Amino acid sequence: MPRIKRGPLTRRRHKRILKQAKGYVGGRSRLFKTAKETVMRAGNYAYRHRRLRKRDFRRLWIARINAAARLNGLNYSRLMGGLRKADIRVNRKMLAEIAVSDPQAFQELMAEAGVLAT
Repeated sequence: MPRIKRGPLTRRRHKRILKQAKGYVGGRSRLFKTAKETVMRAGNYAYRHRRLRKRDFRRLWIARINAAARLNGLNYSRLMGGLRKADIRVNRKMLAEIAVSDPQAFQELMAEAGVLAT
């Protein structure tokens, strides 16, 4: 049985990793072993932060909604409770956007929910 030479496969694998490591500093972009370690670590961080990004944005939206609610004399939890009781279904992303871009509409939403402090 003839012997299989694996040069082309190894070169292809190395090129793929080094291509992914393009832009990294020093040996991380030129040396295969270092590049492979760095690409693996970068992939792990990317995977983890795709999930963390969702949490971070939710926290940001809640902070913005709370700030806008406090300007109108209320806190976040009472506002959300009032919106739920009034059966107003607006997600936090849109509520935060309304609070930032259109404060008048946000006040109207609060009044509709029956929670606007006078």
